[in-house]
Amino acid sequence: MSLSIYLAGQIHDDWRQQLKQKAAEKNLDIEFTGPQENHGLSDDIGEHILGEQPNQKYRDDTGASVNNFRTDILMNKADAVIALFGESYKQWNTAMDAGIAIGLNKPLILVRPESLIHPLKELSNKSTVTVETIEQALEVLDYYFK
Repeated sequence: MSLSIYLAGQIHDDWRQQLKQKAAEKNLDIEFTGPQENHGLSDDIGEHILGEQPNQKYRDDTGASVNNFRTDILMNKADAVIALFGESYKQWNTAMDAGIAIGLNKPLILVRPESLIHPLKELSNKSTVTVETIEQALEVLDYYFK
């Protein structure tokens, strides 16, 4: 009865590692996947494959194409998605991934602090479950195994 969970959200801190560690401490049978966490590789992958691009727009576009290819495969394979919104970073990719999860009818756990209730109210309404902390998200996953 294992789960595959796609972890959507910013890649600038260790929230994924914290969640994985807490899941391991609870002995939950979960495989976690997510976006490319090596920021430089993520930004440079388009040029790495297709060569130097004429400007930043094309560089970003080619990188986004390869990153979207990877995300589409991993999210389609996932049983569910956790999308973390925080206050420290811009959350465009998180919003996109959450929207994709909803479009794919993937169960979605939305993690957002109380301060983001208003700006995320529509997304929260479309999510399967909305919580405020990664610990609460983990409790939702733990409940699945009971």
